[in-house]
Amino acid sequence: MSLRLGWPRTLASQLSLIFLISLVCAHGLSFSAQFYERYISARTTMLGNLENEVATSVAILDRLPADERASWLPRLNRQNYRYLLNTGEPGRPLPSDDMPMAATSIAEALGERYALTFRDIPGAQKHFQAHLTLADGSPITVDVRPAAVPVAYWLPVVLVLQLALLLICTGLAVRLAIRPLTRLAHAVETLDPNAHPTTLDERGPTEVAHAAAAFNRMQQRIADYLKERMQILAAISHDLQTPITRMKLRAEFMEDSTDREKLWNDLGEMEHLVREGVAYARSVHGASETSQRIDLDAFLDSLVFDYQDMHKQVSLSGKSAAILDTRPHALRRILVNLVDNALKFAGSAHLEVAATPNGELSIKVLDSGPGIAEAELPQVLQPFYRVESSRNRGTGGTGLGLAIAQQLAVAIGGALTLSNRPEGGLCAQVRLPL
Repeated sequence: MSLRLGWPRTLASQLSLIFLISLVCAHGLSFSAQFYERYISARTTMLGNLENEVATSVAILDRLPADERASWLPRLNRQNYRYLLNTGEPGRPLPSDDMPMAATSIAEALGERYALTFRDIPGAQKHFQAHLTLADGSPITVDVRPAAVPVAYWLPVVLVLQLALLLICTGLAVRLAIRPLTRLAHAVETLDPNAHPTTLDERGPTEVAHAAAAFNRMQQRIADYLKERMQILAAISHDLQTPITRMKLRAEFMEDSTDREKLWNDLGEMEHLVREGVAYARSVHGASETSQRIDLDAFLDSLVFDYQDMHKQVSLSGKSAAILDTRPHALRRILVNLVDNALKFAGSAHLEVAATPNGELSIKVLDSGPGIAEAELPQVLQPFYRVESSRNRGTGGTGLGLAIAQQLAVAIGGALTLSNRPEGGLCAQVRLPL
């Protein structure tokens, strides 16, 4: 199984990666420059001290009596080099073209007064020795053990803290840059001129405020355009009622015949279609109704009793005990359309009310009719769409009943979904916020 690393897909991860890589590279270059400058400075200081101290120490040993030199060695020895009163350890001569800088400094300090030889000493810790002879013929060996430039113990801690600070700052910067875009994407996803319009906050940086203002203007233009279209539909549907009424009056004075009966049926269907068109146009603006607090259980009981008084097979189960803040006329029109739809195609309807796990209220209208094909479930909520089976215009349907219910559900802040029941029939569910 191979691990594939690709360019991240989300904008937040892309910006985070770019910021983090650039900041880490800049921090690394800055640290490298500071470390190199410190290394050069420390090396220059160490070599200068080595040159001065070796020259002074050898001069002291040269002037001391031979029997007193051993007692002075602890005073003259240093951490990286020491003095031996012998010829040192065997080793191979250092090449003159590749001598350590410490050897070059010792040669510059002592080379004019003493004959120096340098040997590379093998072993666990590789080092070299400088051999010379004092004025009285005694051998002296300078045993040099080079060490790396020391690094402060707190430096790794500082590096980790700096990287953590870079991560925090990168996260804050990306969050600040992405938040307006996320808010705009959410507003676009929930954009619905038929529901309560949600305007974006136009405060913030200039670019963010400009984008929010442009979105708010676009949302208002869409709402105005939709309102104008619905007003045209309502006006046409309303104006058609007058000539239809005149035509029905003329048909009443016609002699009884098959043509008169057909004309009367056609006019009745046209009148029903016009009324439904006006109702659909008004349902788009269902949010204009004033909200009221209602006892949902009493509201549903009243609705079911009205149907039962008309000898319709409508029943109700479940109690919500909820006081709902909604638009009662719009909610009643939704349930009436769904119940009428169930009665028309199944002969009976059953209402179920319950609370959902996510804190919403569910009202289901169940029937035992033929149901709707799964592929057509989303389409039947569109205006003027009729399923080409028993649910056609011949049964009195106009294709607007479910569309009106769906529009009104959105207008009161809810949602309408359709699904086929496993035991057969249709389930129309209205979800409302509590």
